[in-house]
Amino acid sequence: MTDDKDVLRDVWFGRIPTCFTLYQDEITEREAEPYYLLLPRISYLTLVTDKVKKHFQKVMRQEEVSEIWFEYEGTPLKWHYPIGLLFDLHASNTALPWSITVHFKNFPEKDLLHCHSKDVIESHFMACIKEADALKHKSQVINEMQKKDHKQLWMGLQNDKFEQFWAINRKLMEYPPEENGFRYIPFRVYQATTERPFIQKLFRPIASGGQLHTLGDLLKDVCPSAITPEDGEQKTQVMIHGIEPMLETPIQWLSEHMSYPDNFLHISIIPRPTD
Repeated sequence: MTDDKDVLRDVWFGRIPTCFTLYQDEITEREAEPYYLLLPRISYLTLVTDKVKKHFQKVMRQEEVSEIWFEYEGTPLKWHYPIGLLFDLHASNTALPWSITVHFKNFPEKDLLHCHSKDVIESHFMACIKEADALKHKSQVINEMQKKDHKQLWMGLQNDKFEQFWAINRKLMEYPPEENGFRYIPFRVYQATTERPFIQKLFRPIASGGQLHTLGDLLKDVCPSAITPEDGEQKTQVMIHGIEPMLETPIQWLSEHMSYPDNFLHISIIPRPTD
């Protein structure tokens, strides 16, 4: 891969200032103060909220405590989506800090998966990495790695260790020089205005004529409504890691540098603010 390490580092260390408040109907022994945290965009809510859980459990009646879950403006937040994706999709045009509501009761079974331990997050994370490598390299890279390499990827993410993670992940971002890119790009496109979870399909980074496919090419193929019509105003924003990449950006470069640790490009299509 082309080694733009500063980009990789900036993506890794992206943070969202967040204010957690306890849902008003939760029964507490005393008033629950809000809890503030800088959330890593690349991680998962249930991986980085132990302090939040401890903070609010202190004021709860223990018999009232069950599985913790989070919500933003009435929308339950999926723990198996990366934090940065959740913010881009639901809150990217709101004032900071991001205001998240904490619940210990009435788990929304229809909306959220249960997450009883960090092993569940690790299983989900590794399943995504394996799926991404199947698309990129027919699973050859991940299958050649040892179990300790898989563990190093996970521990790098869990402990927020950039060098530890990328020492292994760079192998997943390489490809034979004669091929100019991956077999297919691992990506998912999410739309804030639809109930559909996401769009995912096979998409090659190189066109049959040899030219590099761009982000714009991918969106024209999978979600044409996200591209501005020539006669109309732009009604949507395309967000990856909180920024709007240029549509001319090669999708191969984005995949190498702007993928989340699960090796997927998570692309949010959100309504453009009108004010």
